[in-house]
Amino acid sequence: MDMNQYLSMFIDESNDHLQSLNENMLQLEGNPEDLGIVQVIFRSAHTLKGMAATMGFEDLASLTHKMENVLDLVRNEKLKMQDYIFDTMFKSLDALETMVQDITEGGQGKADVSSIVASLQAIENGEMTSQAVPATENKPANASIASAVELDEFQYSVLDQSIAEGHRVFYVDVLVSEHSQLKGVRAYMVFDMLERSGEVVKAYPSVQDIEQEKFERSFSLYYITTKEAHELEEGIMSISEIESAKLIQLDQETLQQMANQVAATVEAPEAPTAVTEVASSDNNSAPTEESKTAPAKTAAPKQAAAPSRTIRVDIERLDVLMNLFSELLIDRSRLEQLASETGNNDLSDTVAHLSRVSTDLQNIVLKLRMVPVDTVFNRFPRMIRDLAKTLDKKIDLVITGAETELDRTVIDEIGDPLVHLLRNAVDHGVESIAERVAAGKPEMGTVNLRAFHSGNHVFIEIEDDGKGIYRDKLLKTAIKRGVVTEEQGAKMSDDEVNQLLFAPGFSTADIISDISGRGVGLDVVKSKITSLGGNVTIHSTPGKGTNFSVQLPLTLSIIAAMLVRLGSEKYAVPLSSIVETAIVQREQVRNIHGNKMITFRESLIPYLSLSEVFSVPDFNDADEQETEIVVIRKGDRLAAVAVEEFIGQSEIVLKSMGTYLPAIEGISGATILGDGQVALILDPNAFIK
Repeated sequence: MDMNQYLSMFIDESNDHLQSLNENMLQLEGNPEDLGIVQVIFRSAHTLKGMAATMGFEDLASLTHKMENVLDLVRNEKLKMQDYIFDTMFKSLDALETMVQDITEGGQGKADVSSIVASLQAIENGEMTSQAVPATENKPANASIASAVELDEFQYSVLDQSIAEGHRVFYVDVLVSEHSQLKGVRAYMVFDMLERSGEVVKAYPSVQDIEQEKFERSFSLYYITTKEAHELEEGIMSISEIESAKLIQLDQETLQQMANQVAATVEAPEAPTAVTEVASSDNNSAPTEESKTAPAKTAAPKQAAAPSRTIRVDIERLDVLMNLFSELLIDRSRLEQLASETGNNDLSDTVAHLSRVSTDLQNIVLKLRMVPVDTVFNRFPRMIRDLAKTLDKKIDLVITGAETELDRTVIDEIGDPLVHLLRNAVDHGVESIAERVAAGKPEMGTVNLRAFHSGNHVFIEIEDDGKGIYRDKLLKTAIKRGVVTEEQGAKMSDDEVNQLLFAPGFSTADIISDISGRGVGLDVVKSKITSLGGNVTIHSTPGKGTNFSVQLPLTLSIIAAMLVRLGSEKYAVPLSSIVETAIVQREQVRNIHGNKMITFRESLIPYLSLSEVFSVPDFNDADEQETEIVVIRKGDRLAAVAVEEFIGQSEIVLKSMGTYLPAIEGISGATILGDGQVALILDPNAFIK
């Protein structure tokens, strides 16, 4: 059967399960005794394993199976969740995400997970403690066989073939002195000595972990050589700070016994679910508690499942629907104009009804494109958890308003800026535990991530209860980097000083790290948000914390705009950027240091002539006694744009300029009006520097 037809469904559902696994693992970390959460995690892992195996992605299925074995021990209360188990599980989830991403990009879901598999196997066999101590550390030599490191088929084949050809194969346990200060060096010397007269086939922990001293005192390995056991033991014990070396020579029968014992240990946890796997194969869901305890023949019949009320729709189909509706909207505007010009009552009534229906259709189409911000927010708890462990901080991420919806186009672009802002909050904002205690704050820092609607915008706020922004330190850094002069800094308000964080390449970090951008400032964040038609502001109280507020448009496809005329040309100004409209007299325009300014609400703002900016041939506002202006906003800054005439408000469809024209500063796109004429859409952010 051709499985390619199910690939997209597999990828979508795998991502859903991985997200569920991450979220529930975080919950379990906060409440490790809750076996109910363990059951949910086990079911997700079980389903993911079945899906991967069905699709033929064996590596993915195998790793999930190893996770499932550990979870099975936990849910049967044979193993308690501890920090090192959580860390291993999260590493496993990262590896699974990498595999699914490889499949998404056309690969076969391959990844090097040998070290993770070894860790899971050690946990399952009881060979790992919180310091990752193998169980073989203080066992007699014959006990090592029962807890031997698992071999894959290739490694087993190499050892078996070596024995058949007359080589000696040893299972070696080495114990380093507890007083050794250079465990990694001593282990390296053992490996170096052994590799001069043979070959190490498999080691536990992995060679990389041993070199990085990620082991307590002992390590084990399979070794092929022609030397005698006593020669090898003498060679190992001749190395300083080696406490003991135990070697077991293996024959084919012993090797087979070891492989069988390891395999039995791996497969044993699967036995309780053997019957239920068959029963659940129809819907790929894990068994309920009742199905595991009831005999197969007397299992209660399933209740009819409620029909699903959702379907998966390819994003491209929604884009096509949006484009078709955009054409309909243009035709609607044309009909409204014709009805107005002809004065035919019947036509006007029909067009009015068409307008109402198309407005309802427009709302539905736009809602189809709306996606909860939760699709972006749901990856942040895991990220914050990992950052907190890396920085040795205690962070509580509080998410509110995750159900708030945004256009899919905005959702696709907003993820990276939010990651950068959150990393900055954790790295630069929240203090270390010692600093918080000294300041009289609780050890646990709080980062709030909020989303909410306001008018035609969505606001996303990242707020921390950290040290805040200190004006003097920020100004000192800005002056040192040449962003502003001392004279300019002295005249700036606190909000204006805070905005300096968005200067290109600006960073207040004392030590540049890879946590929050490797010293790259927030200018990239602001550029991305600005390109989406949004804005970002900063509010901070020294010693109390900082709030980054991101303002975003609900949608980028259909926008409300003010249509204006300049001679024979028409332009559209997004309503979201307009503060108000007004009329100014020629004498109100003042020339200050070579720049045209006007007084607006007791403050001076720049006066911009669109006819000059775009070289309009048949209109010049300098020739007019009075001129209409549109006051536009970019953050806290305002500017007045001079136009000839206001046409009115209209909902317009934003169209790309395509590849035929180069990027034009001040123009974000174009739209087709009801009379078929093309109007350029202004980008107000480009006019305010």
